Amino acid sequence: MPMGNQQHRIAELMTASGVGFGTSGARGRVVDMTPGVCFAYTRAFLDHMRDAFGWKAGEAVAIAGDLRPSTPGIMAAVACAVRDAGGEPVNCGFIPSPAVALYGIEQGIPAIMVTGSHIPDDRNGIKFNRPDGEILKDDEAAIRERTVTVPELAPEALATCLPEADDAARAAYVRRYVRFFGAGALAGQKVGVYEHSGVARDLLAEILGALGAEVVRLARSETFIPVDTEAIRPEDVRLARDWAAEQGLDAIVSTDGDADRPLISDEQGHWLRGDVAGILCARFLGVQRVVTPVSSNSAIERCGGFEEVLRTRIGSPFVIAGMQQALARGGGVAGYEANGGFLLATPVTRNGRTLAPLPTRDAVIVILALLVMAAERGEPISALVADLPPRFTASDRLKDFPTERSREIIAGLMTPDGQADAGAVEALFGDLAGRLVEADATDGLRLTFDSGEIIHLRPSGNAPEFRCYNEADTPERAAALNAACMERLAGLR
Repeated sequence: MPMGNQQHRIAELMTASGVGFGTSGARGRVVDMTPGVCFAYTRAFLDHMRDAFGWKAGEAVAIAGDLRPSTPGIMAAVACAVRDAGGEPVNCGFIPSPAVALYGIEQGIPAIMVTGSHIPDDRNGIKFNRPDGEILKDDEAAIRERTVTVPELAPEALATCLPEADDAARAAYVRRYVRFFGAGALAGQKVGVYEHSGVARDLLAEILGALGAEVVRLARSETFIPVDTEAIRPEDVRLARDWAAEQGLDAIVSTDGDADRPLISDEQGHWLRGDVAGILCARFLGVQRVVTPVSSNSAIERCGGFEEVLRTRIGSPFVIAGMQQALARGGGVAGYEANGGFLLATPVTRNGRTLAPLPTRDAVIVILALLVMAAERGEPISALVADLPPRFTASDRLKDFPTERSREIIAGLMTPDGQADAGAVEALFGDLAGRLVEADATDGLRLTFDSGEIIHLRPSGNAPEFRCYNEADTPERAAALNAACMERLAGLR
């Protein structure tokens, strides 16, 4: 679509381009994320930062990206928008999303991350951060209403907008964790780093080594691999078990593409669910109040380790809003999502060292917290998990599943007044899980049955995918229920 020297209202551009806000920034197909579209989104974001946060011409904006092939070009378009607004782009290079967000918070400037996170590399996205952290839903609404002028973006102009990379943001992120956990914290631990195409692969190995771990680097890829921590690929399940057996590892760690979601296995190569890792991380940090979406494992309530557990819709903006509510009640506050991304709202002090808040999804804090907890206790990762109430989850997704069809299926399980229709639910799932006893429509439809089992249906906010989350008393039953639900949902395409 022609963009140059034209005014564009972002809400209309979203419809025309197919690039829209999901649960974590603007996302779309690479072919649709043209320089003009990316420029327009960024310019509207900066106009909002000017009016809402006092950002002004002459001030800096941090820019970083992941390792997918389309990222450098989008970073260049973003930088051109920064310059057009009178700002100074700071190229932080290819670093994790939480690293560029941390740099923005420490410098008091907006920060922008170009990433599609875990989705395939025919798609990409842009995450926008205010000087105090991620944009929230109110910010998204304000950005949608902006009208911006997009100039002609000649290739030679795009090539000159982004300056040379500066290492300051990366160095600050590494320093944050090495200082807090302390040299030698992982002495004697042998940790595999599943590198694939994750942007944190070198940085993570550096931090682990600085903490004293023996690092074994595994399966580096120069082709982008869409690792989703909520729907782990069967080949990654097999690889982890083989590596653990062959290498004698204490754990295997990894992240998704932009390192805001962790993967960590036990000593046998069994990947932990992100919401289980989140509980353990919150315990290690000693926070009193935990905020997590409705899709997370109910062991968080059953373990009795926290003064308050607040449930929200799925997506970090909703978790952040929940953390803001919890802050008013005092004590340490953190949040996590079922994908494992962990958000820290208050400072944490441990062994005389303080970790500053980082209220955006982060993978590295989870990885390090679990490894250090196991090392301090002299126990394997599996023993940490065994301390939690026996509640197990499984999830999967149907790809290329139109969002409207997902919504139609959920609507068919509801009454006109917005309540779950027990008859419709039990006709679809009753033979799998039993009689419906509770329903939660906070985000998608979370169904609890008299068996104690849970089926949670939700269209993805980032891609045309239909997700199903299940919970049961054994891992085998959770996996079997999830497989049965996915088969049934696939038949409803």
